[in-house]
Amino acid sequence: MTTTPAATRWPNSACCAISFTMDNLGEAQDVLHSRWPHPIGSHPSITAQLPRMLSLLESHSLRATYFVEAWSLSVYPSVISELKEKGHEVAWHGYQHEVWKTLGEDEERESFRKSFEAAAEAGVGYRGFRPPGGEVNERTWGLLREKGVRYVSDVDKGGFGIVKEGVVVLPFEWRCVDAFYYMEKHGGGRVRGPGELRAWVMGRIEDVKREGGYLSILAHPFLTTSEERMGVVEEVLARLAGDEEIWCAPCGEVADWVEGHKEWFEMNDGGNQ
Repeated sequence: MTTTPAATRWPNSACCAISFTMDNLGEAQDVLHSRWPHPIGSHPSITAQLPRMLSLLESHSLRATYFVEAWSLSVYPSVISELKEKGHEVAWHGYQHEVWKTLGEDEERESFRKSFEAAAEAGVGYRGFRPPGGEVNERTWGLLREKGVRYVSDVDKGGFGIVKEGVVVLPFEWRCVDAFYYMEKHGGGRVRGPGELRAWVMGRIEDVKREGGYLSILAHPFLTTSEERMGVVEEVLARLAGDEEIWCAPCGEVADWVEGHKEWFEMNDGGNQ
């Protein structure tokens, strides 16, 4: 590919691009695994954590990408409407957070079918996909192209840019995911805490500015259950909003930019630019 100085690759002379993202809306996964004993549509994160996070985004004039399970679109239509009205992107996170890499071909195609039917009914046009569990199957790339999905946000395997079937890859790093610090099963067998999350993410922001690359920060409203955890979200958003050298944009807008500048972002199948 054409070698271009990193500092010239992003809009407004920014040094880097960063997306603040959220995953998991409501109880979709719990219902799938028969562990939701409450009325459908009553997940506490919808009334407690999410409004505060949306308020913080608004106060800093930032827009996010929310990767939402398609099942939740009809359960929380007012939330979907609010997200769209405030300029946030609603992207796809499976039907009920089924671990994507474990799906057989028929199961995967069925999730596509149900999810895109639900999205059409909800008036949502999916442009991006984050696979639950972080990994896609080889056949996923072609199915995404068939449905017009323009980008994938999967676990980082060494790069970002345009790769499979012309789909843009906007990876995330596990250590920039709050679940890595707040859930034992995702954190190598131990729970860390907000302080470690804050330190790592703030450090990675500085790294990506020097590198001139892309970073996806991932928060789960249902895990943001304390003032200390909410404080980390606020500090990170303030850091992103307060630096003119950072282009903070929803994933879909980053994908548009990458597609529009293919000569700077093409990757080979091994994930290298």
